[in-house]
Amino acid sequence: MGLTDDRERFREVGEKRREDLSEFISQGDLGRSDPDRVKIPVKIVDLPSFEYDRREAGGVGQGRGGQPQPGQPVDPEPGDGEGDPGEEGGEHEYYEMDPEEFARELDEELGLDLEPKGKRVIEEVEGDFTDTARAGPRGTLDVDEFFKRGLKRHLATDFDETYVREGLFVAGADVDDAFAWARGHGVPVSRAWIADAAATLAEEHGEPVTALDRWESFDALDAERDPEPVSRRIRREGLDSVPFRREDERFRHPEVIEKRERNVVVVNVRDASGSMRETKRELVERVFTPMDWYLTGKYDAAEFRYVVHDAEAWEVDREEFFGIQSGGGTRISSAYELVAEILEEYPYSEWNRYVFAAGDSENAGSDTTESVIPLMESIDANLHAYVETQPGGAAPNARHADEVEKALGDADDVAVARVAEPADVTDAIYEILSTEAEGGDAASEETATAGRGGDDR
Repeated sequence: MGLTDDRERFREVGEKRREDLSEFISQGDLGRSDPDRVKIPVKIVDLPSFEYDRREAGGVGQGRGGQPQPGQPVDPEPGDGEGDPGEEGGEHEYYEMDPEEFARELDEELGLDLEPKGKRVIEEVEGDFTDTARAGPRGTLDVDEFFKRGLKRHLATDFDETYVREGLFVAGADVDDAFAWARGHGVPVSRAWIADAAATLAEEHGEPVTALDRWESFDALDAERDPEPVSRRIRREGLDSVPFRREDERFRHPEVIEKRERNVVVVNVRDASGSMRETKRELVERVFTPMDWYLTGKYDAAEFRYVVHDAEAWEVDREEFFGIQSGGGTRISSAYELVAEILEEYPYSEWNRYVFAAGDSENAGSDTTESVIPLMESIDANLHAYVETQPGGAAPNARHADEVEKALGDADDVAVARVAEPADVTDAIYEILSTEAEGGDAASEETATAGRGGDDR
């Protein structure tokens, strides 16, 4: 193995030994990353290199002024001497991944299995000619289906004519008696056919058919004769023709494939009241930022909106969201009122929608039960989540998370998580995202199909 191979092997080891993802989310510097580029610290493995063995004298090599003489010492290259180390870190100190890779890593790390739903139809294309309809160009007539339908109908109406005529030879039986007997045995014959058969027999024998008694009763006939199955008769005599009808026609149409975009809008909500100190705000950032990266990596298109509130709510950009603080009180319902307005721009039929809220669970009076919970129930979303951030445990007046959990905890689109310290962050992320994965629509597909001119088979 050469030096180049050695260096590549050590470099791969260094990259693969990047810091554990859970540790990065809980303790790492999230601020070094961008929305579309996640920078995770790696544990560096020193690469091997050659160094001069510095001695007081001796050594052979290229010295000053050209070819060295025997015994002449070798001076180090300029810049190899002593000095202060550089202050700038190299790019190899971080492992960069895009949101798609981050989502895969987090899935593996936490055991998640979120399958995004395709919502907005962005294209319709024609597939194979697999659908059929009653109308269409003659050139698209499905001949096989046409024949099958005609044959099926023919077999369903065919019967053993010789057997049915025997019913006319029962003593005392007329056309109505023979018809009732035949239909009682499941023979698909009409009364008109039996009447025509009776008239034909009378002409052939020169006397009314009632005079041609051959059987004492229908029971005697049944004891001696059974109808021959249609399939046996066709195998013996063959099939001369199949009478087709217009209603047997089916025309082939191309399958219409709807390609759907897997898009998502995430509304992040944060309590910005005076009680939300820096430690609580940092916990919110540690939960929300990885979930933003994760959903960006999972969906084809992702939009993020940020709402902060004290007693009132207002929209901010991402840079302001995690740092802003107000000295006011808390009314969480003001945020959900604004969320409802924002989501009017994103119809639920076309967008996957997530509403993630966080705070220290302190809320004014009965605002949670009287206003927030009804608003959460009225806002259609894939998932509503609330993250309680209370370092050191819940405060006596921190009731919001408990009240939401009590009212909506059994719903498959609501998650409540509690974060008291950074070590709780990954558990909170799992609690939230696994709720969506378990409660999501299993029918979500990247493509959906719909036939034109549907067949009423």
